[in-house]
Amino acid sequence: MLFTSVIQILKNICINRLYMRIEVLTKQQIEIIHNKSLEILEKIGVHVPHDDVVSLFVENGADVDLKTKIVKIPSELVIELMSKAGKTFTIYGRDLSKKAEFGTGKRNYNTSSGQAFWVENPGEERRHTTLNDVKTAVRFADALDQINIPGAMSDPLEIPVEWRCVAVAAEMIKNTEKPINFWFYDRNSAKYLVDLVIALRGDEKKAEKYPMFYHALEPISPLSFPFNGIDLLFETARLNMPVHLSPMVQMGISGPGTIAGTIIQENAEVIAAICITQLIKEGMPICYGGICHAFDMRTAQIIFGGPEQAIFSIAMTQMGKYYGFPIYINAGLTDSKVSDAQAGLECGITLSLGLLTGADIFGHMGICGMDQGASLDMLVLQSEIISYIESVNREIIFDDNTFALDIIAQTGPQGSYLKNRHTAKNIRKELWFPEIFNRESYEKWKKNGALDIAEHCRNVKKQIITNHIPNPIANDIANDIDTIVNSARKTLTSESKSI
Repeated sequence: MLFTSVIQILKNICINRLYMRIEVLTKQQIEIIHNKSLEILEKIGVHVPHDDVVSLFVENGADVDLKTKIVKIPSELVIELMSKAGKTFTIYGRDLSKKAEFGTGKRNYNTSSGQAFWVENPGEERRHTTLNDVKTAVRFADALDQINIPGAMSDPLEIPVEWRCVAVAAEMIKNTEKPINFWFYDRNSAKYLVDLVIALRGDEKKAEKYPMFYHALEPISPLSFPFNGIDLLFETARLNMPVHLSPMVQMGISGPGTIAGTIIQENAEVIAAICITQLIKEGMPICYGGICHAFDMRTAQIIFGGPEQAIFSIAMTQMGKYYGFPIYINAGLTDSKVSDAQAGLECGITLSLGLLTGADIFGHMGICGMDQGASLDMLVLQSEIISYIESVNREIIFDDNTFALDIIAQTGPQGSYLKNRHTAKNIRKELWFPEIFNRESYEKWKKNGALDIAEHCRNVKKQIITNHIPNPIANDIANDIDTIVNSARKTLTSESKSI
């Protein structure tokens, strides 16, 4: 069997420095996945619909069918190109002290890059997202300590796709000091995104040193790539901008109907994407995205929170670590549409297991169900779960003060530590205090309205929307950003009409 039993999984939990680690793949199984992935790339190949990249593969000894654009990559070339990729990087917010580090052992949490629908109140009708929703979502994530990479959460269809990402990025830069995450579109619009970073940092050299966001190159499973996703890399390479490689193989529909086969195909697609990035610019920093999912044949829906997702997250993290890359996984998500027990269980279990495996970034938070829409209510719950799980993974201080032998001696048998100054001095540092989870007595809970978790989330959402105001952007930089957006709107709209 490819995967160990649940009991064996528990046995595999071990202490690694200060953090627990969990595994589902043995070293031998990891080698098998690696070798099978190389076999796919060398014998079956991938579809690369980009003439310049196809030419680069030809120049480097790949077997290419110029008619079908099927590229078969020799294993030796794969290994060579993978060795050249950047394996650590950092993205920075408008405030350079607010950053997200990858490949250094740090953990990062981002909200959704953008959804087509917005769920104002769970259970009510959804509506299409707008640019104003981007502003709301980013300000909201700016207020959440647990989210260090706000995502747009909205893909505003009201704006033409040719310059939509430029308008979205500009609105995000104005409304948070943190690094940001959103959907790119094509090479033409990517030029304006590069200009935004240069305008923010002051010059191209600083823009390259302090990137603010990254592109997500998503292969089209099975074993194919989008032209625009590849093409825009030639533009972002100007700043050596990081790229997340994130195929989303769905077991049973765009991948084999087995967990093992899905993992092997996902790994092959990530490896192929690494090869493409390094042919375009050697040393381009990448994040290994292991975000495969299962597909529910009964509901015809992708599964976000099932047990398979936990297995995929652990296994793909192990594969990414095998290659030495930072890893992105879809953990902490749910198939539920409301902040209920199902959401808590699915988000909590998948996120905790992903964290125990040692991934670098977890997302996309704030999604209502399986890409059913953006929900700030759900984001409040997920933020609380992140806080809880991060507290579980805290460092425990061992020193004379925390051993407290003198305090134990002073208190003695049958005494109480309640009024001791040592307790007052230390207890707040030792306890995790929830923001929305309830610990009140039954009578006090009842007196305060007997609110359930969904109502608590809704109340916290209202408070943040009403009260949080991010630090404003400097007027001169805001004016430069507006100029770039207006130029993109005029130029890219006219170009699309002329086609």
